[in-house]
Amino acid sequence: MTPKCWITWVLLSGLLWNLSASKGKQNIDKELRDCMKNHTKIFFIADTFNLFTTASNQTKVDCGRSGDQAACRKACILFMKENATVDKISQNSLPQMGKKVSSHLLHLSKWYTENNHTVYVVSGKNCCSTISNFTASNYPEKGCEEMSDYVFNHTDKGPCRVRRVCAKKLCHDAVYIETQCKAIGIKDKYIINVTATNNNCYHCKPPTEQPKKEIVVNLTASTDEGTTDPAAASKTMEKMDGIASSMSESSAALSAGEGVEGLIMKITETEVVSIAYDSPKDSLSIISDNTYLQSFSRSVSVSKEAIDKARNANLTVPFIAVIRFTNLAQDKKHSTVFGNEVLGVEMGTMVANLTESIGINFRNVTYSGIPSCQSWNGKGNLPNWTDEGCWTQANGTDITCQCSHLTFFAILLAPLNETISSTDLKNLTIITKVGCGLSMFFLCIVLFMHFLIRRTKATDSTKILIHLVSAMCLLNLLFLINSSVADMNSSVGCKIVASLMHYFMLTTFTWFAVQAFHLCLQLHTGGNIVINRYMLKVCIASWVIPSVIVVVLLILGKYGEQVITTDNPAENVKMCWITDGNVHYIVNIGYYAIVFLFTFSTFTIMVSWLCILKRTKKDNEQVNKSGISLMTIMGLCCMLGVTWGFAFFAYGALRIPSYYIFTILNSFQGFFLFIYYYKSRSNIAPNTGTSDNSSSNASRTTTVANDLLGLDNPYSNMPGK
Repeated sequence: MTPKCWITWVLLSGLLWNLSASKGKQNIDKELRDCMKNHTKIFFIADTFNLFTTASNQTKVDCGRSGDQAACRKACILFMKENATVDKISQNSLPQMGKKVSSHLLHLSKWYTENNHTVYVVSGKNCCSTISNFTASNYPEKGCEEMSDYVFNHTDKGPCRVRRVCAKKLCHDAVYIETQCKAIGIKDKYIINVTATNNNCYHCKPPTEQPKKEIVVNLTASTDEGTTDPAAASKTMEKMDGIASSMSESSAALSAGEGVEGLIMKITETEVVSIAYDSPKDSLSIISDNTYLQSFSRSVSVSKEAIDKARNANLTVPFIAVIRFTNLAQDKKHSTVFGNEVLGVEMGTMVANLTESIGINFRNVTYSGIPSCQSWNGKGNLPNWTDEGCWTQANGTDITCQCSHLTFFAILLAPLNETISSTDLKNLTIITKVGCGLSMFFLCIVLFMHFLIRRTKATDSTKILIHLVSAMCLLNLLFLINSSVADMNSSVGCKIVASLMHYFMLTTFTWFAVQAFHLCLQLHTGGNIVINRYMLKVCIASWVIPSVIVVVLLILGKYGEQVITTDNPAENVKMCWITDGNVHYIVNIGYYAIVFLFTFSTFTIMVSWLCILKRTKKDNEQVNKSGISLMTIMGLCCMLGVTWGFAFFAYGALRIPSYYIFTILNSFQGFFLFIYYYKSRSNIAPNTGTSDNSSSNASRTTTVANDLLGLDNPYSNMPGK
C-alpha cells in the first residue's frame, strides 16, 4: 500500500488531515497518547512508511452546527512501517509493527496495555476502500470489554484485515514465551500477533533478572558475639539514596559482609516491583513477571502505590532497595526470628499508611511455632518489634505478611502451647504477685509464731511443716524479684537468681514428698516413729539432693534469661530461668510427676481416713467441734503440693483455665498453710526415735489425726481392734 492510496482515500472520504510525519518519535508518542486519551477511534495501520495524523469525519462548521461532540471527535491514526526487526521497546516507545513470515506482530509498551483503549489494527493489501467505509455507523464503539474477531474484506487484489483489539484485556494474562522470544531476538514489553486466529499476547521480557553489577557497602559495626549491630544496619539503609544516585546501571547487588546481602534498583516504571530469592544463602533477583514468584521461596513485592509515592517525593533517582540481614543482633526479649532473616526495605522517603500493602511471602518453609509478622522502625540500639501495620496469614507451609509501611521486617515465632494473650499474661502476673505477696506475709507469720511465741515442743510433723514453709517463703521471694533482676540485663545476676529459684522450687517439691512420707509412716506405725535421727536424715535428703541437681545445671550453663511469649511480642516478659526447654521438662516436670504420684496417693488415703473418721459415732462430737472444713482439705492439699498438679491439664481448651486455677491456688499456698498451722499448733509432740517400752503405749495413742485435726485414730477404736 502506498501513500498515494491513502491520500486518494482521504480526498474521497472528505476527512481533514493533520500530518505530523516530520516530528520526532518522542513528540509523536506524546501526541498519540494525548489523542488516545481524548478520542475513541484509534487506527494502527501497517504500511511501508511511518506517519501519525488525526482526522474528523465532519468539517469544523458542521461540527459546530450539530453540537454532537461524539460525532466531532477526531480519529487517531498511526501508520507503522512493517519491519522484520523492531527497535527495543521502552516505556516511552511508539507502537511498532513487526513481520514474521505472514504474521503481523504489534509491539506495545506497558502504557498501551494499562488503558482501556480500543484499537483497530489494519493490515493487508488494498485497504483504501475498506477504510473509506470504516465509519462510526458501520463500526460503532462497544467499549473495551468486548472483543471482536478479525474482519476480512476480500478484493480482487487480496484481503484487507481489520482487527478490533483491546490490549488491556488481551494482554492481562500475557506470559513469557522463551522459544518465540528467542526467535524474535528482542526484549519487548508486550507482543500481539494480530494475524493469528486466536487472542495471542505475550511478552519477551525475562521473568527474572540479575543485577547489573555489585556494590560493596561499608558496614563495619558488629557486636561482640559476631552479629550485626542493629543501629549500624539502620544507618546502612539510610545510605541507599546516595548509592542509587551514583549508579550508572539500572540495578546492582549489594554486599556488606557475611550475613548481609541486598539489591538496589532504579524505578523507571510505575508498576509492582518484586524481589525474590530461594534461600537465605541465595542472591536476590528482580522479578518482572509475578506469576514466577511461586517458584521462589522468599519474595518482597512493593505495591504500585508505594512506587508512586517514591516517584513523587522529588528524589534525585527513585529507587527501591532490599537488604537481607541473617545475623542481626537479637532484641532484649530474645525473640525467635524465623530463619534469622530480617529484611530492610528502603525507598529514600517516608512511605506509610498504604492501602496497597507491601507483600512479604515465605513459601514452602518449615517452622515450629506461631508466626507473627513484625516490623521495627530502625530506631534504638536493639530492635523493638511490633505488629502494628502488619497482618499475618499462615497457610500450612506458607506465611504471607501484608504491611502498610516500609521499614525492617521479620517473622517472629512464638512457641506452640506456650503463647498466651497479653491480657491473660497481665492478669496472671497481677494474681501471682498479689498471691505471692500475701503468701509471704502469712508464711512469715507462721515462722514468727513458731520461733518466737511457740510455748510447746514442736512435733516432727510441725518441724517438717516449718521446713516446707521456709522453702516456699524463699521461693516466693525470689519469684517476686525475678523480673526486676531480668530487666537489669545482668547475665551473672540473672543466672544466680534463676539457680536459687530453681533450687527452692525443687526443695519445695521434696518437702511435699517428705510430708506425704511422714503421714504414711505415722499411719503405718500408729504415730510411733522409731527411726534413728529421723529428722536429720529427712533434712539432708530434702535440702542436699536438689542442690546437686542445681549445681550440675549451673556448671552446664542452663540458667539465664528467658522470654515468656504472648500473642503480641511487644508485651513479652523476661524472667531468669532455665534456658533449655528439654532440661526444664526432664528435670522439673519429671521430678514433680514422681512427687505428685506419691503425694496424691497419700492425699487420697488421708481424705478417705477423714471420711471414715466422720462416720465413726464415737468421734462425731469431736469431729463437729474440730470441724473437717474446706480449709482443712485445702491445707492438706497445699502441704502435699497437690495443687501443682493442675499444670498437667494446661493443654488444649483447658490450658488457659488451668493457668488461672494453678496460679490462684499456688500463689495462695502460704495463706492455707498458715490456717493449717494455726489449727494444729497446740499438738503435743510424741516420742520419736528410740524410746523405752514404758512410753510406747502413750506414743501409740498419738496418731496421724493428732497432726491433722487433733483427733483420735479411728482404726484403734474399730471393732476387732
